[in-house]
Amino acid sequence: MNQLFRRIAGLFIVGFLAVILVSTCTRSVDHSARSPEITADCRVIQHTMGESCIPLDPQRIIVLSGDTMLGNLLAMDIKPIAASSGWEAVEPFPEHLQNQLAGVEYVGTPTRPSLAKVLSLQPDLILANHHMEAFYDQLSQIAPIFFIDSDETWKERLIALSKILDKEDVANRLMDNYQQRIGELQQALGDNLSNLIVSVATMTESRGIWAYSSKYSTGIVLEDVGVQRPLEQIGNFNYTEVISVEKLDAIDGDVLFFVNRRSEDDNNAISEMQESPLWQQLNVVQNDRVYPVSLDHWYLEHSILGINAVLDDLFENLINSP
Repeated sequence: MNQLFRRIAGLFIVGFLAVILVSTCTRSVDHSARSPEITADCRVIQHTMGESCIPLDPQRIIVLSGDTMLGNLLAMDIKPIAASSGWEAVEPFPEHLQNQLAGVEYVGTPTRPSLAKVLSLQPDLILANHHMEAFYDQLSQIAPIFFIDSDETWKERLIALSKILDKEDVANRLMDNYQQRIGELQQALGDNLSNLIVSVATMTESRGIWAYSSKYSTGIVLEDVGVQRPLEQIGNFNYTEVISVEKLDAIDGDVLFFVNRRSEDDNNAISEMQESPLWQQLNVVQNDRVYPVSLDHWYLEHSILGINAVLDDLFENLINSP
């Protein structure tokens, strides 16, 4: 009797372990099969904060990642219903985008958007970046959300956005046009191209003077063109350290694009600095090759539209100026 009991108990244990093993294997298969897929209404897309089911044809997009993604949407002929914008906003949106933004609601800056307004607008897709990480759980309750990688270059961000919206063909055409314009600029510069040293700098009253590097978005454009940069502006960084007035030669070159500010106090500080004897001694000043450019597309907004606005400035000042 005891022997029979032990045999039955043994068979029960074996059967129980088999059930556990099958269950475990099934769960493992299910887990490994979790990958982006298309359902009837959306596609599961991986992003920096996890994954979201992005609508196949979103109609009510809100942009909470600043002006670059906003400009890229407009370039792909997609108008969001609302967007955050600007870091030093006097006007809600960059000037070169405003003629395309009729009807687009302003919902604050990228670091301080109005979540109540976002909720009231009932979006079906929210586009955001690392500034919104603390609000991810709240935002994901409102609508599917996609986080763009802010460490990517302006080119990578355009392509990444086009992929989630099924607009890769449009993005490729935009990039082809960019490359064509680069070639036209190179041809127009001719023999001057390889020797031309182009500097990019700015100033605020509180911080002082600094320059933009070859890694910065506008620096990538200059690198694509093939011009040279001052040695202090070459490296794996976006901006130089603050430059004292005594070391202004760090921003000297054959051409200097000086980024204006929106603040009256900042622009007054720039004007005062430019009256100093050390400024007047710069070669680029003596040769009258300092060109003021807009904060909007040289600093704030690096969509393909902003980049084309930078190219407009390069054509105007490198080709059409003496």
